[in-house]
Amino acid sequence: MRIKGGGKKRSPYSDRKRSTGPARNYRSSGTNGRGFNLKWAWAIIVLIAAGIYGAHLYQEGGQPAPAAATSQADLLRATFSFCGEGRRVTCIVDGDTFWLSGERIRIADIDTPEINPPRCEEERVKGEAAKRRLRELLNAGPFSLIVGTRDEDQYGRKLRTVVRDGRSIGEILVGEGLARRWDGARRSWCG
Repeated sequence: MRIKGGGKKRSPYSDRKRSTGPARNYRSSGTNGRGFNLKWAWAIIVLIAAGIYGAHLYQEGGQPAPAAATSQADLLRATFSFCGEGRRVTCIVDGDTFWLSGERIRIADIDTPEINPPRCEEERVKGEAAKRRLRELLNAGPFSLIVGTRDEDQYGRKLRTVVRDGRSIGEILVGEGLARRWDGARRSWCG
């Protein structure tokens, strides 16, 4: 089948006039010659940097700003016991983990010695002391739970900073030598 007019199919764009003016200077327009604006390139770079920073905070456990802790009233109050083998509702697991109204909470800003299982006798003794002290501190009065940049850890525990009167209960344990500031890595409490 032949098309009239010489056998060539006409392009719908063939009626457009071509520019006969001077070549466009793309450097002054902020594009790279293909219509890509360099401002968008910088915006993408900034977003990537923000994503990397957010991933870093996510791995670190996400520490909230101290100012956030002082802006809330301490509204939570409970009587804590030590957790046993049965159903856990409101109890202390160890020096940095507890249950409150059926929700498991990991104190986000500290790491305490493990008690189940401890790596050495020194860790077990210090871990039991941290567990007892956390129970004393939580039972001493109302407190607040502050959400950081990450809601949960890999074990499904809610990550929270526990605060009373604008002061972190985790920092109290650190000051007493029963905990360390959480730096994203577990370190030995032995020897």
